[in-house]
Amino acid sequence: MSQDRNFDELIDRFRERVYDTSKGEWRLKLLKQDLSHVVEQKAPLRVWDAGCGFAQISQWIAQQGHPVTLCDVSSKMLEQARQNFALEGLQADFHHLSFQDYASSAGLFDLVLFHAVIEWLAEPGEGLQTVMKKIKPAGYLSLMFYNRNAMVYSNVLKGSWRLKPILEDSYLGKGSKLTPPNPQYPHEMVASLSEHGFDIKAHTGIRVFSDYMDEAALEQSDMQELFALEQQYCRTPTYRDMGRYVHILAQKKPE
Repeated sequence: MSQDRNFDELIDRFRERVYDTSKGEWRLKLLKQDLSHVVEQKAPLRVWDAGCGFAQISQWIAQQGHPVTLCDVSSKMLEQARQNFALEGLQADFHHLSFQDYASSAGLFDLVLFHAVIEWLAEPGEGLQTVMKKIKPAGYLSLMFYNRNAMVYSNVLKGSWRLKPILEDSYLGKGSKLTPPNPQYPHEMVASLSEHGFDIKAHTGIRVFSDYMDEAALEQSDMQELFALEQQYCRTPTYRDMGRYVHILAQKKPE
């Protein structure tokens, strides 16, 4: 029986390959752009980071004066988040629990962050429904996920033995330890959110060009120009749905 992923044994690889990279910086910038008009509200928002990881976005939200609750099934990820908050003199409510276990006794929130979690779940649809139920009417869900379109496209571009698994639709769960087993299609996420009473407020592709460029092309490119192009096209249909990750900000309809 498949299980949700715990990253205790991979925390150093995540730090090196995700958090401490220009890719990670670009992701944070775009997330902050999408969330800024929500987070800049003067009234305190009750915020839940469901599967917080290192909690960089939650830290930024806490700096704006909003109370934040964080949970993660990985004790090492949660401890790193705790240390990050302490270094900035910030307070938060930390829980070493899966988001499903925490949700069973939690109240409702104004904003729920569900970033890079759904693609690691054994039951992604059930996981999404769990967090959607924890959002107040008129509250927000910030959903970021590993994009199945990007997984297909990048593997086909590499050719060779990768073509047959893509053709047979048997490629999921066959990659490295850092390759999610359940990437999601953006159109299916949008449809599910709409079906459950959410309006889409932002739809952004994260790394719509750079992740398709080989090392030689990246070395010959100006990173500021490349990020300017990412910024220019990341919310344009077609390009946004080809990002390595996709971020969707959705608002629950008022009752």
